[in-house]
Amino acid sequence: MTLASSNTRVGALNHIGLAVVSIEESLQQFYDLLDSPPAAHILVNEEHGVRGAFIEQGETHVELLQPLRADSVIGRFLERHGEGIHHMAFTVDDVEVKARELEALGIPIITGPREGFTGRIAFADPSKTHGALIEFVTPYLR
Repeated sequence: MTLASSNTRVGALNHIGLAVVSIEESLQQFYDLLDSPPAAHILVNEEHGVRGAFIEQGETHVELLQPLRADSVIGRFLERHGEGIHHMAFTVDDVEVKARELEALGIPIITGPREGFTGRIAFADPSKTHGALIEFVTPYLR
């Protein structure tokens, strides 16, 4: 199988995930910097130790991720890299199928498929994607 023969269509960029120290401060900064519309609300995932908020910025979203604990994935990311881009997420029709296709291509899934803030998600191993952490997401129906 090659990437071109994939059965699951990868759509547009869904969002860019940013690791931040404070969601509230970051939201205000994006409102001011990009004239972003106010975020609906802050979401919490205790299991993964993260708070999240989505800013709708044109055709895509900016996901702000703040750790609840230093030992969470986002907490460790901030410790090693500081604030900044954590991942890019692309919409797929079926994240379960996409994960199997990637595994067949030799691109391991390091997290997921599992429930995310806005849909079913899976993360591809960045060591196989030129250092980029890529998330695939099948959004929940709104």
